Amino acid sequence: MLTPDPKYPELRRRRFRPIPVRMLVPNVITLLAICAGLTAIRLSIEGRMELAVAAIVFAAVLDGVDGRVARMIKGQSKFGAELDSLADFVNFGVAPGLMLYFWQLHELNNGGWIAAMVFAIAGGLRLARFNASIDDPNKPVFAANYFTGVPAPAGAILAMLPFYLAFLGVSKPPVMLTAAYTLLIGFLMVSRLPVFSGKTVRMRVPPEMVLPVFVSVVFFVALLIGYPWHILSIGSVLYLGSLPWGWRTYRDHERNAAAAQPPATADAAGSSAPAETFPPAPDDAEDERPARLN
Repeated sequence: MLTPDPKYPELRRRRFRPIPVRMLVPNVITLLAICAGLTAIRLSIEGRMELAVAAIVFAAVLDGVDGRVARMIKGQSKFGAELDSLADFVNFGVAPGLMLYFWQLHELNNGGWIAAMVFAIAGGLRLARFNASIDDPNKPVFAANYFTGVPAPAGAILAMLPFYLAFLGVSKPPVMLTAAYTLLIGFLMVSRLPVFSGKTVRMRVPPEMVLPVFVSVVFFVALLIGYPWHILSIGSVLYLGSLPWGWRTYRDHERNAAAAQPPATADAAGSSAPAETFPPAPDDAEDERPARLN
């Protein structure tokens, strides 16, 4: 092994720079989310489905927190983005699919496993497409307020709707219906359906409404803790019902953008029309033009 020579500083052993704590905090939150997703898989194997579903919901909450914390303390990093994608695949693709399989889909044998596997793969493809298109320069401005397909955390919450209903005392649906519903949610995740995200919506609360907003948030959290399956069931149904509204508003933006385009196109066509209608007279200048333009 070569020992560094103090006469040549460039040969000294390379040392990595210290990493600020603010860069570690979002990654720790993401790792906690992965732990929650893996714990949900174990709990579902043991048959403790209520705790397994609660673990996935907790992972979804952490997934919504880590990105905001990273932006708040300026702790974004490429490593954190890759780790977040891995966590989303495990927590919202693999874990819900396995939970549904252990709960009911196993009754279909290979058919149930295919449904669970397709859902997990759809979650992975959804995340890969999101990462590939996040810096698309051709994306219109209004598209920044929409997801392409149902996001993975929302897809996991929607896929577990049969669990919520079962916990409320509703009898299990036919296994074929559960399999079809699982495949439907997987299709919505990989589809091109525009889903309203609200990322670019900036809301400001008037001073006189600060306390009512605090009270409303506390009330909602109390309802979620006291009646989790009721709130999750109602929220899932409302989310599914809002998908056509997101598609319609996206189409409205597209039509408005297309309506603003024809005048510029018409002007460009008008400026080029004389060149086509009245070709230049053959002179020395024409002979100098490239042959592919003649």
